[in-house]
Amino acid sequence: MRRKDREQDENFALMVADKCEYAIMSMVLEDGSPYCIPLSIARDGDFIYFHCAYEGQKIDALKSHPSVCLSCVGDTRRAEDEFTTEYESAVIFGTAQRVEEEKEKIHALRLICERHTPKNMKNFDKAIGTSLNRTDIWRISIRHITGKAKKISR
Repeated sequence: MRRKDREQDENFALMVADKCEYAIMSMVLEDGSPYCIPLSIARDGDFIYFHCAYEGQKIDALKSHPSVCLSCVGDTRRAEDEFTTEYESAVIFGTAQRVEEEKEKIHALRLICERHTPKNMKNFDKAIGTSLNRTDIWRISIRHITGKAKKISR
């Protein structure tokens, strides 16, 4: 990280990942082109889970190049009297792997739903019953994580 004065520890970075509204996952397509996409994520220890369809450009990319980078943005605030923005961010480097075991898939989906739609959890079991077989789940094993906070000087 170039700006050491903005560097934060791993716990800060994990906190940002845990509260970000969504994360942007960057990867490499089969032909070597860059590709990124927003994801709804949930973390459990050193794993970050996301759900998707079983087919598509993202899946093809992950199968050929499982190394990924996630960018997460936490709280932000635009300055009114300066040309700057206060923000928190985390960058996560890891390896993506498809989750095959049904128990882990349900666990991952529960984490994602509890995080993003907690008021609808009464419908979770019904949704699992109708959509588990058509929902792909992937986990990213965190290799390295960095955090950054830019505070507006007052």
